[in-house]
Amino acid sequence: MMGRLSGKTAVVTGGSAGIGLATAKLFAAEGALVFITGRRSEQLDAAVAEIGGAVTAVQADSARNSDLKILFSQIKEKAGKLDILVVNAGGGELVPFAHVTEGQFNYTFDRNVKGVFFTVQTALPVLVDGASVILIGSTAGSMGAQSFSTYGASKAAVRNFARNWILDLKERRIRVNTLSPGPIRTDALLGLAGTDPDDQQALLDNMASLVPLGRVGEPEEVAKAALFLASDDSSYVNGSELFVDGGRAQI
Repeated sequence: MMGRLSGKTAVVTGGSAGIGLATAKLFAAEGALVFITGRRSEQLDAAVAEIGGAVTAVQADSARNSDLKILFSQIKEKAGKLDILVVNAGGGELVPFAHVTEGQFNYTFDRNVKGVFFTVQTALPVLVDGASVILIGSTAGSMGAQSFSTYGASKAAVRNFARNWILDLKERRIRVNTLSPGPIRTDALLGLAGTDPDDQQALLDNMASLVPLGRVGEPEEVAKAALFLASDDSSYVNGSELFVDGGRAQI
């Protein structure tokens, strides 16, 4: 069934690669007017060409409030409303606890916590009543992982935002849910192992061995879960955490 998002406007932050790109492609295919953000113009241009359909790219850094204000003012001007907000921009790196610097800590929390908070807050005037907000979390927010404590703590904060915001926004019936992927085959994940292909494959193999389904996931599998949360099919789903992790965080 196609057209589940016909007539809707959607924003996918960090929509130029990985999970964000796959989500934007699926939303556009389902009839949404899609806006994507990213920090690099070349990646955004390539993403627009790949997505096709009704898509607009806005160069923006979600950790910069001034960029967020420009983003949502453009959406108000060009679309007049926002029905779906996927807060996907963020990232992390493997750094042993004893070696995390203040700069690395601030960088991670600026992207994954501050950026998420102010993306949603800045979007509020243009979000319609009954809108769907999807926060991209991670299994790292509810599990321990060596050398990943800063990232994991930032994603735990994202999960808690959803629990609080459904109360703050209940009069407007805005649904807020967290979508938490496990290991997904993206450039960002492969980058954790550096640039050597053998090291990257070793990382994928190790992660697959920890997943009950025996493999890492694909960005398109996360996008399909995002489509469910964005569409009216999830009209009574609010404040939840939906894991797309092959069972990794459930054991």
